[in-house]
Amino acid sequence: MDKAALRRALVNERLQLPDRMARAEQLQRVLRIWLVDKPHTVIGAYWPIKGEFDPLPALHRWKEDGELLDEPLRRRIGLPVVDKVHKTLTFHAWYPGCPMEEDAYGIPKPKDTEALAPTLLFVPCVGYGPGGYRLGYGGGFYDRTLATLQPRPATVGLGYTAGYLDEFEPEPHDLPLDAILNDNGVVWPV
Repeated sequence: MDKAALRRALVNERLQLPDRMARAEQLQRVLRIWLVDKPHTVIGAYWPIKGEFDPLPALHRWKEDGELLDEPLRRRIGLPVVDKVHKTLTFHAWYPGCPMEEDAYGIPKPKDTEALAPTLLFVPCVGYGPGGYRLGYGGGFYDRTLATLQPRPATVGLGYTAGYLDEFEPEPHDLPLDAILNDNGVVWPV
């Protein structure tokens, strides 16, 4: 199966998951627990589309929890803004209720908020396989963005168990993620 057909099949399967909401609740718990001891204060995430897992509720809770620490931390969440010329992403501050507008692809993005430099980046996985490799939508935005960010943020893929591809073959330019979380827990590194 070619990658375009594989992407379509995986997105369709994700949209049809009868227990997707229950899986999302479980992945929210996995994500909250995984974040507990992480030192990051600026995290980049994504606005969920096509049945993707929504990391924003867990991240908003993480942000609020930072304010409750003995020594409060100002934690920030950034969402991607597409640079159409370079086909890369920058991350801009997001918080519940912040002004939003649609980007060129119809995806909501923060409107007129400051740019952030995440040290941890959550990326959506259409599919994923052994070794920490992900299958995205094929636009290469994350690959190009990660190639330009210095220092490179830690990368964590988020997806449902249905997106696991046992025989996934990465291409030579693909870089593995630092970790992958799904509704069963941490699947990479094993």
